[in-house]
Amino acid sequence: MLKDNDTVYARYYDALANGNRCVIPLMVYYEVRRGLKANKATTQMNAFEDICITLGVDNLTTADMDKAADIYADRKQRGVPIDDADLLIAAQCIINGYTLVTHNIRHFEYIDGLLVEDWAV
Repeated sequence: MLKDNDTVYARYYDALANGNRCVIPLMVYYEVRRGLKANKATTQMNAFEDICITLGVDNLTTADMDKAADIYADRKQRGVPIDDADLLIAAQCIINGYTLVTHNIRHFEYIDGLLVEDWAV
């Protein structure tokens, strides 16, 4: 949405029309804000804040943390490490029954129970 991608907006409006709720997981909020702050991207920061108001930011819970620990253990046993932020995003989506919308599908491959879509294609 920050890149003003018409395809993403079309998919977003379709999701809403189908009765789906769209939210920003807390770790996504953190990752986007830290990047925008580091780049001093004031205009994009303002746009992101508007998106956050529209969609809402979903807080993490202990259930999310427990699920993240399960995913971590599974990935470690399989020798497939995963970044902590991605763990928490995946866990929050699984626990809440969310479909994760990302253009970075590769980071979230092979996580049992996680539904992932790329709306930018």
